[in-house]
Parts: sequence; C-alpha cells; structure tokens
Amino acid sequence: MLTRTFLMSLCGYLWLAGAVQALEFSPAAMLGWEHKRFAGETEYRLEFAPELQQQVIRASSRAAASGLFYEQRIDLDATPWLSWRWRVEQFPTVTNERAKSGDDFSVRVYVVVRDGWTRLSSKAISYVWAQQAEVGQSWENPFAGDKAMMLALRNRQHGDGWISEKRNIKADLRRLFGKDFRYIDAVAIMTDADNSKSSAIGYYTSLVFTRE
Repeated sequence: MLTRTFLMSLCGYLWLAGAVQALEFSPAAMLGWEHKRFAGETEYRLEFAPELQQQVIRASSRAAASGLFYEQRIDLDATPWLSWRWRVEQFPTVTNERAKSGDDFSVRVYVVVRDGWTRLSSKAISYVWAQQAEVGQSWENPFAGDKAMMLALRNRQHGDGWISEKRNIKADLRRLFGKDFRYIDAVAIMTDADNSKSSAIGYYTSLVFTRE
C-alpha cells in the first residue's frame, strides 16, 4: 500500500486536518508521467529558468505531437482550482488554428473527465495559448468535436514572458459541457506542431490543484 510519505514526495500533497488542501505536480514529477505519442515525439526536459529561479519543463516539437499524461482521479469538490505558469518561445506556423491543419499549440494544459463507462465517453478541456483566438474564446476541437473543447487563455498579444493562470476547473466544465462533474480522470500537458509540419517551443511550471 502506498504510504503518505511516498505520495507527498511524488506529487506534493499538503494536508490539513486530514483533508487534501493542495495537490502539486512539480516539473520533475511531470516528467515521470506517461508519455503518449500521437505523431512523432515532442521533447520534454527539465531546464533551469533564471528569471523564476526554479526548474521548469521545456517542450520542443518539430512536426510532432506527444504529451505527458497523469491518469488518476482528482476530486474537484476538494481541489477545484488549477494554477500554473507557462511561456511561449516559438509559435507553430498555422493559418487557422480551428482547422485540423492548424490544431497546433506551443503550450496546452488538458483536463479529462469520464462521462460514462468507456474511454469513448471522455470529455476534455484543452487550455491553450492561442495565436488567433481572442482571450476567453472556446471552440470544438477539429478532430474530437464537442467531446474536447478548446479554451484560449492567452494569445500573441501577451508576448513571450511568463504568465500565471488560475482556473476553476469545475466551473469551466459546467460552462462548456452543461453539467457538473465531481472528478477529473486525467491532467496533461502537450506541445505540438504535427498538423502544420512546423516547430513549437513552450515552457511549463508546476501544476497545482487547490481548494481556493
């Protein structure tokens, strides 16, 4: 049976009066997630960011698409908020990011929910740093349709510096899919440039789930 000490070292749980108050995945822990390959392989590695004085994940894609996935249930009643920082160094070359040929992003953060008994019933939100979409715009993924909703948190106007994000995952799921979910079943990051046959580079810090 997994000990609390092991779980804390792996993910960074914080405990208060026996209840989970935060769940933090460090860049080093995220590199240990399952590497799922869809088209070639995006390179993920640790790099020290002097401006943050900490390690981050550098993701580099050359016409490739693969991501790092953590597939375990996370209780949104306990920790509905997700926070992270990210940065874009190089955008992929796309003309229409809503089309299949342009469905490439320098940085994405996914949350996935199981809305039924099979994997085919899964739904997902893909938080992206867009190029063309206005901040706050959402649209159906060109490959998965309304099972995977894209949500633009940033675009080219935000430059190439580090940006902090904080999202109420439970509220976003309700707004985009019209129902309440207590749990998510996976969280992931992905940098991809396979559809545009171009290149993309992005950076990620820790992903942190919190109560508020």
